[in-house]
Amino acid sequence: MSTTLGEALKNWFVFHPEEDFGPSAIDASGWLDAPAGRHGFVQPAGEGLAFEDGTVVQFWGVNICNGRVACDAATAERWAGLLAKYGVNGVRFHKFTWPGEEGIGSGVRSPDLDPAKLARMDAFVARMHRAGIYLGWSHIYGHRVMPGDRERLAAYDEVAAAGANHLKGSTIGLVHFAPDLQDLSIELTVNLLEHVNADLGQRYADDAGLAFIELQNEDDIFFSTTMNWVEQCPTYKRLFCEQFSDWLRGRYGDHKGLVEAWGARALDAYPDRMRGEHLDARNLYPIAHDWWFSPEGLAKQQAELGTGRRLLDTARFLYETQNAFYDRFAAAIRATGYRGCIVGSCWQAGTGVSHYYNLHSDARMGLVDRHNYFGGGTGHNMEKGPVRNRAMVQQPGSGLLSTGRQMVKGQPFQISEWISMLPNEWIAEGAPVVAVYGLGLQGWAASYVFASNYDRLTETLDMPNVYNANNPTQMGLYPALARMLYRGDVRPAEPLAVRHVHIPSLLEGRVGFEETVKQKGDQKAISGDLPAEALAIGKVQVEYTDTFVPTETPDLSKWIDTARGVVRSMTGQLAWHGGEQGYFTVDTPGTAAVVGFAGGQQCRLAQATLEVYTPFVVLFVTSLDREKGIGQAERILVTAIARARNSGMRYNADHTQLEDVGGPPILLEPVRARIALTRPGTPTVHVLDHVGRRTGRTVPVSAEGFTIDGAEHQAIYYEVTYEK
Repeated sequence: MSTTLGEALKNWFVFHPEEDFGPSAIDASGWLDAPAGRHGFVQPAGEGLAFEDGTVVQFWGVNICNGRVACDAATAERWAGLLAKYGVNGVRFHKFTWPGEEGIGSGVRSPDLDPAKLARMDAFVARMHRAGIYLGWSHIYGHRVMPGDRERLAAYDEVAAAGANHLKGSTIGLVHFAPDLQDLSIELTVNLLEHVNADLGQRYADDAGLAFIELQNEDDIFFSTTMNWVEQCPTYKRLFCEQFSDWLRGRYGDHKGLVEAWGARALDAYPDRMRGEHLDARNLYPIAHDWWFSPEGLAKQQAELGTGRRLLDTARFLYETQNAFYDRFAAAIRATGYRGCIVGSCWQAGTGVSHYYNLHSDARMGLVDRHNYFGGGTGHNMEKGPVRNRAMVQQPGSGLLSTGRQMVKGQPFQISEWISMLPNEWIAEGAPVVAVYGLGLQGWAASYVFASNYDRLTETLDMPNVYNANNPTQMGLYPALARMLYRGDVRPAEPLAVRHVHIPSLLEGRVGFEETVKQKGDQKAISGDLPAEALAIGKVQVEYTDTFVPTETPDLSKWIDTARGVVRSMTGQLAWHGGEQGYFTVDTPGTAAVVGFAGGQQCRLAQATLEVYTPFVVLFVTSLDREKGIGQAERILVTAIARARNSGMRYNADHTQLEDVGGPPILLEPVRARIALTRPGTPTVHVLDHVGRRTGRTVPVSAEGFTIDGAEHQAIYYEVTYEK
């Protein structure tokens, strides 16, 4: 694949990320519904989100992390201007309550905040609200205990010593079952909500611009962090065992009943965790690791140790324990008067029983949230070494989209962390996949890319690391994608596949269908009875039912042209061509687009014919009118982006290894394509600079349309105008 594209870097041109947030063709700030909060609080509305006055909303957002939320006034002004210009209407403030440079914590008591930093955050929030940008809080990730917490904890020294690196001394894992540690998270959150933002003149609990509050980031009781932290904290291990033992007594009555249910082999089956287990001693150990509850894990443990029944009981106990924590936390939030959305956590829990218990635990909070990533190399920083250089477009419904299998019927779903990671060369496909198929066809309620950690477009692709949305292959596409979403160009599909889950049946290990979650770090892929192509056809959901109903896999042949390798959406607006030269098209009144390896293809769409000469492209033709489509609009935006590299960035011959990271400035591969609009009249096609201003140059137009040529124009944007 890579070798056929050639290395004509002499034609690539320098990206000029000027700090200009003034009016231009790409400026989408006028499309934001400002000020944030004017319609009342954001709340779940079926499978979407709506304000209290009934106005429906989707969020196309970004993450801003750590102490950056307390930036100075000048930075806040630039940041809000940047995000508004590119059409961002939502920001997830992420893990911002740690102390020191990493957040706004006081460093004395963990629920307390630094007043000066909090005041700067208040001003930043107010500035974004004025622009029409809503906030979400992901404020807790590994809540760190502080010396001032000592007297209120059962074993402060144990928690303070547990873990390593950025999670050292945190309550991660333990917080699901330990009331004293829960108290810290709850008090911190209530303190934030009760705080009066002087710039807004109201408490955060009364701020309708606060769209959601997340109880905890990337953690759940089934995840291995629980068992890891339990083993490092003997006082909390004893508490956990006592809670499990009491739960078992309520289920089986006495030790004899427990042995009859589990079998004698199941006791002391894990001697490295606990010996001499007995119900009267209250020392039954609850395994908390999602693999153990997978079909493979359950079968293996039952065959080798006879612990199948024990593990199924454990999974149910963990589920109920997590529910109790979430209910307690949510009640404290509601007691402040906050009426927006609450997210449990964003982390999935393996495969099978634990996965669907955990999903239901989150769904009980109202808004289901998940994370996923795709591609990348050796780590968080772009470094020399192996590259996962694959493209999602090569497999319809794959990659980031597989996360959507966790959408629960009748409830909103959002993906609050995602990005296609460097040094994968095809990262420009990521945002269109999420926008078109995720928020569009699947009807997801919100997206927050990870992350926008600068108040400007960056000078390198990887500034500061592979999680950088402020480069042209990401933020550069947002003016087109935001308009497509806010106008509702891509219609959500009807349910195509609904997988039924019956909570009581999970206690017996019955799910009713096959599904496997594969996870490597932050990257997850879900597969099973339902082919990946389903997510390119129609809405895919999970439904929690009152009775056990086996799930039938739908017949997808109506929408799959096997001979041509094309998967069409139920709505008729999208077509995904799979294979090594995979690409998809978007055919709506307001947006005509092609994304992927479409070089040599002529895509005949209702509003435009797109003939592509560049091997890999993201090419969008977008109406700049809120109400009129491409066929009637007086102004149309053409966005054309392909690959990008740092200067001096180099791969090996087959592009499986990164040999040099390179540095500034960013170089862009030129896009060449012929565009013929299906409407009468002869337009003027203006070449725009990299922040969307007219350069004074135009592109010749003939009866066959016009040709954009990035090598000649050194442009990624063009404005097409028709006289009134």
